[in-house]
Amino acid sequence: MIYLLSPLVKKGTISLPMISFSLTTNKIDFSRCDTLMFTSKQAVVSAESIDKRWKNYPSVAIGRATKKKIEELGGEVIYYPKEFYGKSLAEDIKEKFSDRTLLYLRPKEVSFDSKGYLAKEGIELQEQIIYETSCQRYEESDAPLKNAIIIFTSPSTIKCFFENFSWDRSYTAILIGKATKEHLPDYCEYVVADVPLIDSCIEKAKEISKNSDIC
Repeated sequence: MIYLLSPLVKKGTISLPMISFSLTTNKIDFSRCDTLMFTSKQAVVSAESIDKRWKNYPSVAIGRATKKKIEELGGEVIYYPKEFYGKSLAEDIKEKFSDRTLLYLRPKEVSFDSKGYLAKEGIELQEQIIYETSCQRYEESDAPLKNAIIIFTSPSTIKCFFENFSWDRSYTAILIGKATKEHLPDYCEYVVADVPLIDSCIEKAKEISKNSDIC
């Protein structure tokens, strides 16, 4: 069985959402920026709910799903790094946007300190928290069955999973990207999706399931 821990419901998976989202503000301060930065599609959705004027500003999109959501909602992506890893991201932003004032629209908790890392490179990154995530609560009886394939779509889904359940040695984790991998306990067996998208995670899970059936 394939369990998807995202709030999204996808065909061919068992929905076991680990997180819920809520807005933390009703306005965005655009007064000191000329460019926005998003590191998740939920941040884009939240910005759209708060103030549709975000689309008047070009955006730096971290992650393919983030880029896709910005464009779906009518925004402009002027930079899309292939990977989101500290030093290379900071160097790229320093090279391409040293003359711009970036505003990072972010969740309350982040897995990577973008502001601090960019500050080391002499880049001032403004931030505004616009949403937060909360863990869903489950009973132990709701835990995935043995031999389950479990799709983790963010560090938050990992955190919330382990607040609810223990890891069974028969489980296999599918991770949406390398950044998510850093938050998974070392004792968990895992595979990283070929592309950092939920659909790619599902494809990888189905491959593993099929191969297990053959064996």
